[in-house]
Amino acid sequence: MSLIILPLSGQKNIHDRWDNELKKYVSYEGRVNYKKWRTNKHGIESYIEALQQNPPKKYWSKNEILSYWINAYNALTVLLVLDNYPLESIKKIKNPWNKKVFSINEINYSLSEIEHNILRKMDEPRIHFAINCASISCPNLSYNAYKANKLETQLEISVKNFLTDKSKNVFSQNQVKLSKIFLWFNKDFGSKKSLVKFINLYAPRKISEKTRFKYLKYNWLLNE
Repeated sequence: MSLIILPLSGQKNIHDRWDNELKKYVSYEGRVNYKKWRTNKHGIESYIEALQQNPPKKYWSKNEILSYWINAYNALTVLLVLDNYPLESIKKIKNPWNKKVFSINEINYSLSEIEHNILRKMDEPRIHFAINCASISCPNLSYNAYKANKLETQLEISVKNFLTDKSKNVFSQNQVKLSKIFLWFNKDFGSKKSLVKFINLYAPRKISEKTRFKYLKYNWLLNE
């Protein structure tokens, strides 16, 4: 692997590479053209290589670090699918989240390690609506790269889009059916009171602590 060390100005714009790839192969609705993308993987491979050679520094802001790892997770997930395409679901790949897919300073990371050991420890529950697992029930893959100077707005949009998508969450007068993401990662959202407060910031209908939640079946088919 060739060494790519970017100057500081280049590091600030490193995610433009990912943005360009997303614009080529991802629709506004988050559908991914894996078939077309698979024929030209150079761009995504070069972006991941650049990330590996320019890891987060101690002086980076929280938003710079978050943007780096969110984009890395999404790019690595896409490349994993591309390397195994065609397939119906990412779950058809053996241990997809435990494969070592990323290396920084001779330390190897899996998608699971990036999610649970890095991103979830940064005390930002909105990451769950920014990272994408290549499946229909996942939050849509944004066709914009996440960038530090826009991250707050981007995360707000990601959560709102997810909660107002009736295929992923249902808020009717009589009941609430949530994505299993809220069940799987309930610790990240705190108590039920905290979760209700979080949901009410973005949901199309207000709920209360007395609201009983049901959870929708998760659709693991590929988001293509």
